[in-house]
Amino acid sequence: MHDKAPTVADILAEKGRRQLTKLRVESLEEAAAANDAGIDMLSVPPELITHARFREVCPSPFVVGGLEPGLFVTEEDYLRISFQLLNAGANAVYCGASLPIVRRLRDEGIPVVGHVGLIPSRRTWTGGFRAVGKTCDSALMVLEQTKALEDAGAFAAEIEVVPPAVAEAISNRTTMLMISMGAGSGCDAQYLFACDVLGSHDGHYPRHSKVYRDFFAQFQRLQEERVSAFRDYARDVADRTFPEDGHLVDMDENELARFLEAIDASAS
Repeated sequence: MHDKAPTVADILAEKGRRQLTKLRVESLEEAAAANDAGIDMLSVPPELITHARFREVCPSPFVVGGLEPGLFVTEEDYLRISFQLLNAGANAVYCGASLPIVRRLRDEGIPVVGHVGLIPSRRTWTGGFRAVGKTCDSALMVLEQTKALEDAGAFAAEIEVVPPAVAEAISNRTTMLMISMGAGSGCDAQYLFACDVLGSHDGHYPRHSKVYRDFFAQFQRLQEERVSAFRDYARDVADRTFPEDGHLVDMDENELARFLEAIDASAS
């Protein structure tokens, strides 16, 4: 782990040297765990980056602020939130918006991570949630997307659900750091969502994800324990076994007698 977060230059210097790790985290607990585990890069929602304790618990990873498409519209929107996140401790921003917006951010010195291949916000153009680049023509399209992002000034790009041989060939032909989401180990980094790694939900797990723990079962067990504890409490109240003497404050018997005499006198 680093004593402080690496710079863009540090990250790019790792291209072709080793596989970097990247996680999407959405809580202080996940961010702290990723920091302690030595994860290289994090994708983090704006509301978490701007939390007062975020960099306190997560000082070491390279942090990419996730600017989800649709939440921001104009160049000014993207500029404003990008500078806010950089000032709060982000090292770069993810931008899935148009090339002119990517270029504008880069012109202002803001490091940008783009997206090629399966882009969820644009999936209607590629036929839904399915692999991209399985034919020569679609593979060339991914290459064109990559070159366009590079020309616009992005320093890195997520490449999602693209055949490994295609992703590796593209990664070898760009100066950008290529971050694989289901695109094989021929890229420069591997990217998963913490919720998938932890197995923390009972919904769909993407094919390219890997579940390392079963947090959902733990959450279910904890919920059952909550219900059980609340039932025990309700039963004790009904049985008058709660509160017990140990939960209450004692009063000197003489003082109690004086109090009772006083209220009896006041009532007469």
